[in-house]
Amino acid sequence: MRTKVEWASAIALASTVLTVLLGATGSGAAAADLIPMLAEQKAPAAFVSQPVVQALPSQDADDQTADGSDGSSTANADSLQELVSQKASDDDDLSPEMRCLAGAIYFEARGESLEGQLAVGRVVVNRSRSGRFPASYCGVVYQRSQFSFIHGRSMPSVREDSSGWQEAVAVARIADDGAWKSKAKGALFFHAKRVSPNWRLTRLAQVDNHIFYR
Repeated sequence: MRTKVEWASAIALASTVLTVLLGATGSGAAAADLIPMLAEQKAPAAFVSQPVVQALPSQDADDQTADGSDGSSTANADSLQELVSQKASDDDDLSPEMRCLAGAIYFEARGESLEGQLAVGRVVVNRSRSGRFPASYCGVVYQRSQFSFIHGRSMPSVREDSSGWQEAVAVARIADDGAWKSKAKGALFFHAKRVSPNWRLTRLAQVDNHIFYR
């Protein structure tokens, strides 16, 4: 009798377990709760170990931009004086741009040596090609507070039949085409040697009455 009761109890227990399992399978939400879910695996964040910096142009590249044509042309002359004499005989009409360049040479370096006049002229040329100043000779010369001889966007009148103006025009042509090397190659700034502006610039040379920098 006891054995029959034990068997009956075992059968009833088995039936109950089966009913529970079948009921769980029929419910999607409940079934899902019984199945362990794997956590989504995310790729680890990647970090740049070195800073990314855009390369800066070298000083050599800047020199080539500012004064790349200075002295690169082959001058058919043994001296700057001879070259000035050749350029002074040119009958080409003076363009407004060349007039601005010659004016800067005339008013800033009149009476100085040809090398001193050329160095001043090359500063105007270098500025126009540097990308840091106006891109034309007149733009450079008439830029506000740059040249003391400019007053109210106007240049003083010039006696164009004077030897000083004719010499300035010849030097301007040489500076423009880079036919003779300047003693202050690459210069972008200059001041009279009688003043001390304490500029934090690289000093290049002193030519006559001016000191040149870049």
